[in-house]
Amino acid sequence: MALIALSSPCTARRFAPAASRRTWAGRILTGAGLALLPWMGYLAGTLPPAQAAAWVALDAVEAACLLAAGTRLMSGHRGHRAAATAAAVLLLADACADVATAGPGGELAGALAMAVGAELPLAVLCAALAARAGR
Repeated sequence: MALIALSSPCTARRFAPAASRRTWAGRILTGAGLALLPWMGYLAGTLPPAQAAAWVALDAVEAACLLAAGTRLMSGHRGHRAAATAAAVLLLADACADVATAGPGGELAGALAMAVGAELPLAVLCAALAARAGR
């Protein structure tokens, strides 16, 4: 009886959605981390040197945290919590700094679009992953 219960399709389905969500979340975080790499090149080439150094450094740490959290999450390691927590804090700080330092008009609209469309949703995802893993 125990062998039949262990190999029943109901047990396999119960665990598959959690693994699938973990894989998709890991892919999203890894993709976001990789997407920051060309963005850092763009910032380095278009901003004045002092500003470029600050923004590229912040984005490099964000990318490292996103890549660490995403790859650890996809491989099933529980060690993704610290990287996800750091990424959530950095993304929130980046969104606030972008909006606070943006000039009027198109620059502010772009900063708000990046905050609402990318940085804040990623920060929420990272915070949820860090909190959920602790339960």
